[in-house]
Amino acid sequence: MARPDKAADVAQITDKFRASNAAVLTEYRGLTVKQLKTLRRSLGENAEYAVVKNTLTKIAANEAGIDTLDDLFAGPTAVAFVTGDPVESAKALRDFAKENPALVIKGGVLDGKALSADEIKKLADLESREVLLAKLAGAMKAKPSQAAALFQALPSKLVRTVDALREKVEQGGAGTPAPAAEDAAAE
Repeated sequence: MARPDKAADVAQITDKFRASNAAVLTEYRGLTVKQLKTLRRSLGENAEYAVVKNTLTKIAANEAGIDTLDDLFAGPTAVAFVTGDPVESAKALRDFAKENPALVIKGGVLDGKALSADEIKKLADLESREVLLAKLAGAMKAKPSQAAALFQALPSKLVRTVDALREKVEQGGAGTPAPAAEDAAAE
């Protein structure tokens, strides 16, 4: 009787897995409704936090091509489906878990690759996408100026080397080995 409803739920969860670039599984046992609401707000618009049924979500994940999460579907489970920057969502979950130890990060998936709870915490330690892009832009801007300085330094070093050789020849330091070489050839 309830099979069409369950099939619809599985299809909906499958779509969420496919539409998101990351999913983080958590255990929410002991959290109040108010705390869950606060967690949803802290995730922002980049993620949707949903309390799910393990069996249906396991089926949906497998249908979406994610079979690495099967062991994590035990106990009360909620999934953060991340459509934006996964680093921001991982930070929000980590910070919320620090304040509310009842939230346990079980693991997740990022672009099809399984992540352990420790890897999600490492992901949370990364800087945000905007900061990393700004650093990359700064590095890219610095490289051409460094190259220009290098290209400018090479001709000036060449000129200094040629001047030093010319001075040495004028002083007679470079001209003395040549007659010795001629004497050795004559013998």
